Amino acid sequence: MHQFEGTLTSKLPQVGTTIFSVMAALANQHQAINLSQGFPDFDIDPALSELVYKYMRKGANQYAPMPGIPELREAIAAKMELMYNANYDSDSEVTITAGATQAIFTAISALIKEGDEVVIFTPAYDCYNPAIEIAGGKPVYVQLKTPDYSIDWEEVKRVVNRKTRMIVINTPHNPTGTVLSKTDLEMLESITKGTDILILSDEVYEHIIFEGTQHQSMCRSEELINRSIIVGSFGKTFHVTGWKMGYCTAPANIMTEFRKVHQFNVFSCNRPAQHAIADYIKDPDNYNKLGEFYQTKRGLFVEAVLGSRFKLRLCRGTYFQVIDYSEITDEKDSDFAVRLVKEHGIAAIPLSPFYHSASDDKALRFCFAKSQETIQRAGEILQKI
Repeated sequence: MHQFEGTLTSKLPQVGTTIFSVMAALANQHQAINLSQGFPDFDIDPALSELVYKYMRKGANQYAPMPGIPELREAIAAKMELMYNANYDSDSEVTITAGATQAIFTAISALIKEGDEVVIFTPAYDCYNPAIEIAGGKPVYVQLKTPDYSIDWEEVKRVVNRKTRMIVINTPHNPTGTVLSKTDLEMLESITKGTDILILSDEVYEHIIFEGTQHQSMCRSEELINRSIIVGSFGKTFHVTGWKMGYCTAPANIMTEFRKVHQFNVFSCNRPAQHAIADYIKDPDNYNKLGEFYQTKRGLFVEAVLGSRFKLRLCRGTYFQVIDYSEITDEKDSDFAVRLVKEHGIAAIPLSPFYHSASDDKALRFCFAKSQETIQRAGEILQKI
């Protein structure tokens, strides 16, 4: 093993291996059912695969244009208009990214400078905070209110000040499965109106929303669309997380700054996949039916768990279900999650790593983007605990 003998100063001294990697490795080691990481274990639509092969055979295998191929950007702009009545210029306001995490990192790198404050709602997906710290910004944490994980907007008003440069929104929300309401958007409008505060809106689960609930994208608001960088994910939408294909939309002057960074940390993204997705999303059924598809899977998971000692906090979006285990044990969520793998052969994600301060909701996050067989096997295990 080699080692550098000089001085190293870490930009992220508190960051180690992510909880996702830890639990996935543990699941593999113990051959457990892995409901920790958010990836489907079923096949993608063969039509989408065939489209990729088609464009590979046609020779679309060299660099794509830096912002993405025009056909895909045009298709995304058309989708945003169809779904949200939002008008984006595909040339200057849409960029294709190597997944949503890259889009989020690039947006923060481009727009946050030393001393800027960025509001994050916890429990928060784990890529926001490191990106802010690397950019020299200061994360400001607002904890969601349990048990429904709602935003206390009065607390948001108290933390917003002249140093606040950005508010990070995530709806539908990972890890809790909650969704923002129209009232939430109105509160956000009120707090940011007349300011220079930007909104970074992580909307990767926009199509995975239940009970006919309307997704409250930032671009629905005439006030918020002009200050928002909206991030989407084809990986989440089309069960192709390994493709690492995403996109973002933003006003042209914001997107100009985004692309300045994008061209140097990625430059361009997988070309044949771009062509395939451009064709695939021309049919709205390929994304509009996703909510119904995953609501069925949520129903299977709920049915599999009902009658056990676990208590469900029914999710309203995403493919994650939070389960309360407080009637089973007083263990820390991280300890209980490890014991579930080692003793029972099932892996979940504890919620505590998504918080900034010490917090333990006695709850775990399970991914139900799985086959019926996997869900049923998981339920059989959970029923016995």
